[in-house]
Amino acid sequence: MERVPTVSSRGLLDLECVGRACYLAPMKNSERLNRRHFLHTSLLGSAALAATSEPFRSGAAAADAPSAPVSQPRVPALDLITSPTKVPRDPWHGLKVGVTSYTLRNFSLDQAIAMTKEAGVKYISLKDMHLPLKSTREQRQEARKKVEDAGLVLMGGGVIYIKNYEEEIQGVFEYAKDAGMPTIICSPDPEALDAIEKATKKYDQRIAIHNHGPTDKRYPSPLDVLRLVKDRDSRMGICMDVGHTVRIGQDPVPVIEQCAARLYDFHMKDVTAPTKEGKPIEVGRGVIDIVAVFKALIKVNFSNHVALEYEAHGDAPMPGMIESYAYMRGVLAAIA
Repeated sequence: MERVPTVSSRGLLDLECVGRACYLAPMKNSERLNRRHFLHTSLLGSAALAATSEPFRSGAAAADAPSAPVSQPRVPALDLITSPTKVPRDPWHGLKVGVTSYTLRNFSLDQAIAMTKEAGVKYISLKDMHLPLKSTREQRQEARKKVEDAGLVLMGGGVIYIKNYEEEIQGVFEYAKDAGMPTIICSPDPEALDAIEKATKKYDQRIAIHNHGPTDKRYPSPLDVLRLVKDRDSRMGICMDVGHTVRIGQDPVPVIEQCAARLYDFHMKDVTAPTKEGKPIEVGRGVIDIVAVFKALIKVNFSNHVALEYEAHGDAPMPGMIESYAYMRGVLAAIA
């Protein structure tokens, strides 16, 4: 029997694996949970997933490969962490944790939907490589139907870059309306904000302006967005990218608290350094205090999309996605 340490809401547990079956049991001499333990257990948990779950195959490889015999029904990879013990009613503790499809940018929409389900989450926002801005109304409705038929929830679209042209602005809002997107995640020209405000009222459409850190001369910080929208229509808000926020040297916790009333989307990630040179990495391996971030989101009763944007390994994102979700679930199990 293989024994792998993991995390539960009651402390450290052993993940005991026999073949494909995994069981949770109390760990002897449990230590106090802290950030180091979260990182340690998420990495070991990912190793357990690799040992117990079938690798994800997509596209032509999945279609052409012979089916391997299995002795029991296949379940999403993250379920293996707690199976067959009782699964919490909501493993995300009220947060709408999902994915932005930019994470899956090198795959088709059908593949992105399948990979999202495989990762064990049900919320998704679509980037334009999965639903082009120049698509027809019928194509947009078809994309939404694909998402819903798969049991997923479409939370928005973007990031969409918007110039100060009335026709372009109207086209973006028609795109969101046709697809039934609750939120447009965008990066508009500041000069376009007056026209965008008119469109938000006309279409009754929420927008969330995304910050892009040290290379963004318009919205490096969520606080820059807040300054520009706080006195505008209440449907104009912020998509906070926690990685870019940390890369400009800001503590994300007070930023979350200051932006809470206008925080309409949240891009979850981790980075290797709190500087311009910081690179994307699996959640839990970098410098961001993910425990503190989740505590802040829970404190402000954040009810919108917490979208993993995993930008590393674009050609093979699934291992990093699963590891990131495992880490986040462990954090939430311990603090929520």
